[in-house]
Formats: sequence, structure tokens, C-alpha cells
Amino acid sequence: MILGLDQGTTSTRAVLLNEKGRLLGSFSSSVPQHFPQPGWVEHDPEEIWQSVGTAVRGALTKLGRSAKEIQCIGLTNQRETVSLFENRKALHRFIVWQDRRTADDCKKLIKYAAKIQKISGTPIDPYFSSTKIKWLLKKLGIRRPSSGLRFRTIDSFLFENLCGVDATEATNAHRTQLLDLEKLEWSSSLLDLFDIPKSLCPPIVSSDGISFKTRGCNFLPDGIPVTAALGDQQAALFGQLGWQKGSGKITFGTGSFILVHTGNRPLRSKQKLVSTLARVRKDGTAEYALEGSVFISGAWIQFLRDQLKLISSSDEIENLARECENSEGVMVFPGLSGFGAPFWKPEARGGILGLTRGSTRANLARASLEALAFQNYALIESIQKDSPGLRMKEWKVDGGAVKDNLLLQIQSDLLMVPIIRPQNLEATGTGAALLAAYSHGLLSLDDIRKQWQLDRQFEPQSKSSRVLRTQYKNWRKTLEQIF
Repeated sequence: MILGLDQGTTSTRAVLLNEKGRLLGSFSSSVPQHFPQPGWVEHDPEEIWQSVGTAVRGALTKLGRSAKEIQCIGLTNQRETVSLFENRKALHRFIVWQDRRTADDCKKLIKYAAKIQKISGTPIDPYFSSTKIKWLLKKLGIRRPSSGLRFRTIDSFLFENLCGVDATEATNAHRTQLLDLEKLEWSSSLLDLFDIPKSLCPPIVSSDGISFKTRGCNFLPDGIPVTAALGDQQAALFGQLGWQKGSGKITFGTGSFILVHTGNRPLRSKQKLVSTLARVRKDGTAEYALEGSVFISGAWIQFLRDQLKLISSSDEIENLARECENSEGVMVFPGLSGFGAPFWKPEARGGILGLTRGSTRANLARASLEALAFQNYALIESIQKDSPGLRMKEWKVDGGAVKDNLLLQIQSDLLMVPIIRPQNLEATGTGAALLAAYSHGLLSLDDIRKQWQLDRQFEPQSKSSRVLRTQYKNWRKTLEQIF
């Protein structure tokens, strides 16, 4: 078997594939989120590690299989989430990618925006790890770092705990905002700018061709090769066969993330998108992507369920939204953690506008699905302006929310291109496992291509498209004026 470990924002998932790359089964273990103040989001490192063990044991037990059958492991994880560690001891909870506590610090860095963008390919925002690390150093009063002090992103934390290795994978290293995007090394200039000692940076390894082995885990035997690692969105891109220029995907997860492969050179965005790494091969050559990140997507549906009690389960949202033909002027703005690309409004909050005495739960449900699609459409508009030669003829989708047929139909109607949903929605964990198998010599790229199977294709409807695009223009204008 091949194991894909996907450490995400709300859960850790273990995905097991057979020798042909087909999904055998998976198991998910929830990860508590901690909210010490409004706009602050944290994870406890020990709770994350416990969830990893629970997920692996659960997947093996569910299938009645032994860990000794695992040939290799691929890792993938939430990006930008970071903390400081003294060897293996966490000095603070992980500060999660959604966290907004450094918004004021980011405002002070605006004069350096062009320099940061040029070197790292990233805009200034609390989303990235750089200002989080700086905040931690100040909070903990660290002036002279010891030799054992490191910042750890989630992949680095997993490498340390699974294999006893001090390392971080290249696509994750880039999301710290401290990596030179073209040189693929820590930027001394950016480290100086953020006042972060270089000694805190773990060594960088490629995405595949890794040769680490498990050691000292109570849920896996020693000696299983860990042969690949990727940030979660890069893993989903690989799992959706997005390893050639012009291929792309939309992930509807806690947030929504759109990546388009741009080839072997970074495409510098003029539309406030992120120029990012798609993968660094074992020979050291890089593949790049253009990325747009929506901070709140599926998390908005969870908010309707858990906080507003509009629904009792996330699956109810589609049927409720189908009770009306349109949202009747209701507009939803899911800015619970601010707005990401292309707006970059970290100080914004969520909102519901256009309510009347006649507004219903169904109107709010439909407006919510429209808002999720509108956010993606804003990103794709920006991608098309940045790369007019990369017009997408279709979009592959993955993530928990893509089970919602109405959401995908709305997205297709807005974009006026087909939306392609695969049978295996575990694109992230599967992508990491497939890259591990490829790196280990178990599967070729052609083998990986053959295992991808279609579930359903959503075709655009022109009449609905005209209505939705008019609604979108009003929604975007309102967002830019009010938030």
C-alpha cells in the first residue's frame, strides 16, 4: 500500500492507495481549533500529532490491513501555519494560516511591498508565515536564539516527529514568504527585513526524491520511506494531473484555492495573486503556479451550521438553496477571516446584506453558495488578466464542498466552462501518495494518469450565466465599497 498523510486545518486524513494508485480507503481525525481572541486562530502541536496517529490507525483498522504493508509515505499539509520549537519542544501553539493578529504589522511593511513581491512572489498579508514568526520572537522575548531553535511549518513538524529530521519541503518553505522564488533558497534580504535570524530556518528539501524513514513512532514501524511532500494545494494540483503548463484546479475546502500551472518559470502577478512553487523535482528543477486563495469557503457553511444554526448538517445547504430560484437580492460576504486574493482585506469581516421582511432561509442558503462561486470567479478573472494565454477550457475540482451539485452548477454557469468532478475527491492526500509512489518508482506518470476517473461533468447554461454575472458585478462592487 501507499500512505498519503494530509494534515489539514480542521482534520488529519490518512489515505491508503493500492499498488495501482487506486483509493482503498481513508480515515479522518478532527483537529481542534483554538480562538484566543477575535481574528486569532491556533492549533495545539500535541493535538495535531495525536490526530496523525489516530488517522493512520483508523485507516488501517478500517481496511483490516497492517502498517507493515505500507511501501512508502507522502506528506501534505496546511501551509503558512507556524510556531517556534526548541528542538522538539513547542514554545507556543501553532499560529494558523487564517490568523489575522499581524494585520497591523503588515500595514507597517507596505513600503517594502514591491521588494517582497519581487523576491518571494507574495503580497504583504498576515496569511504568510513571516510576520507570524516575527510576532512569536517578540512575544517570547527571544533575542539570542539557541542552536536548537527553529520555526516549524506543519511539514517540518511532521518530518521531525515521523523521522527525526530537521527539514522543510520547498513548496512549504515558499509560503513562509522568506524564500527566494527563483533561487529556491532562504533570502537573506527578506530575513533581515523581517528581523528573523537565518539559524531559525530548517534546511530545504525537494518535493520528491526525499529519502527519510520513519523512526520512533508508536503507530508506524521504523524504516518506512517518506519519499515525497507537498503543500496541500500543490498536492491537490498533482492529484488532479496538473503537472503541465495550463492545467489547473479549484479546491473547495475550508478555504478555496485555485492553482494554474505556469511552467518552469514563475509568472509575476499584476493582479495581487501569488506566484508560487508547484513542485521542486528531485533534480532541483522547479515547476511554478499562479495561485489565488480564498480564506473562507466551506468554513462559511460550517458557520451557518454551528454558529447561526441555519442547518443541522453541511449536506442540507444544497436542498435548502434549491427551495428558491434565486437569492432575491440577498448578498453574502464570507469574510470571517478577512478577504484574500484579489482583494487582500485582512481587516474585513463577514456580512449579509439585502435582507427584507420577505427573505427566507432558502434565500440565505442560495446567496451563500453564490458567494462561494463569486469569490472563485474574482480569482479566475485575475488569473486571466495575468495570463491571457492560459485560458482554461475546463476546471477540475476537489474538496469536501464539491459534493454540492448546485454549487458546481453555479460555478460552471459563472465561468461558462465545464466543471469536472472526479470520483476520488481525496485529491490532496491522494496527490501526496501518488507523488510518493512516483518518487519511489512504484508508479509512472502514465500510471497516475490512468487512475484518474470522472464522476460528473457540469456544463454551463448561458441563460443562468447572464443573471449570475450581473449579480456578481453588484456583489463585487458592494464588497469593494463597504468592506
